[in-house]
Amino acid sequence: MTKPVEIEPSWREVLADYFDSPAWLTLAEFVRNEYLTKQIYPRPQDVFRAFWLTPLPEVKVVILGQDPYHGIGQAHGLCFSVLEGIKPPPSLVNIYKEIESDLGVKKDFASGNLEAWAQQGVFLLNAMLTVVANTPVSHQKIGWEEFTDEVIKTISDQRQNVVFILWGNYARGKKDLIDAQKHLILEAPHPSPFSAYSGFFGCKHFSRANAYLTEHGQKAIEW
Repeated sequence: MTKPVEIEPSWREVLADYFDSPAWLTLAEFVRNEYLTKQIYPRPQDVFRAFWLTPLPEVKVVILGQDPYHGIGQAHGLCFSVLEGIKPPPSLVNIYKEIESDLGVKKDFASGNLEAWAQQGVFLLNAMLTVVANTPVSHQKIGWEEFTDEVIKTISDQRQNVVFILWGNYARGKKDLIDAQKHLILEAPHPSPFSAYSGFFGCKHFSRANAYLTEHGQKAIEW
């Protein structure tokens, strides 16, 4: 790309070498052309929304998703999150159920917007940052995974005592990118209705994350 990537400054600084790489230039050109010729989610200005809401120095928890929601009006740059006025998808409903069970707090099942988490240091990262409308994982293997792997490694290398929450086999496959000596890795089945009863429900990741954060002198997340 000839112009600087429009991403939050702390992320732009640590990823500068990647943004100058041939791999990034190829990915950026492909994605730009996709937006010109197809219906792509999220909106271009929301592709890096998770990065804007959670600068690198503020990352306390990482939740890793696979790719954005592919329905109209759902995706806005944060994994598992949807905009206000959009019905929370089944996986998010199950996340809310586990929070209620784990922490005894009441969730608003009408609202699926997780920006409040992001503003507290929960980095809601999808492995792929774009998707073709109504076509899940349509932007797999175009370069996003290499980019987000670099993001995960950067967090692992540059931060201390981060909680990495990996739900499902895809997310758990990123485990080797994380230094388990410096961080807490929590693993469970995906909150999807197809797998939530196989160990997601009862995983208590939210209380375990908060216990770890407070143990290391950080403020707990208001889930």
